[in-house]
Amino acid sequence: MYYVYIIRSLEKKDEFYTWFSENLKDRIEEHNSWKSKYTQKYKPWELIFYSAFQDKKQALDFEKYLKTSSWIAFRNKRLIQK
Repeated sequence: MYYVYIIRSLEKKDEFYTWFSENLKDRIEEHNSWKSKYTQKYKPWELIFYSAFQDKKQALDFEKYLKTSSWIAFRNKRLIQK
C-alpha cells in the first residue's frame, strides 16, 4: 500500500509538507524526530490528511496534484481548520 499524506507543523501552522510513503506510521514518526532533514526545523507535525493507493504510480500522480496551486487553494479553504 502507498500513502500520500499532508502534515502540518504544530508550531508554525502555515507550514505544510506533502509526500508519499509505503509506511505512513513510521514516516510520521521520522518527521517528528531528527531523521527528516527538511521537516526537523518545523516539528512537531500533525497528520491532517492521507489517502491510500495500491498502485505506486497513482500515488505519485496524486502527490504531484496535491502540490498544485489549485489543490493548495482547496486545502486552505476547505480542508484546514485554522
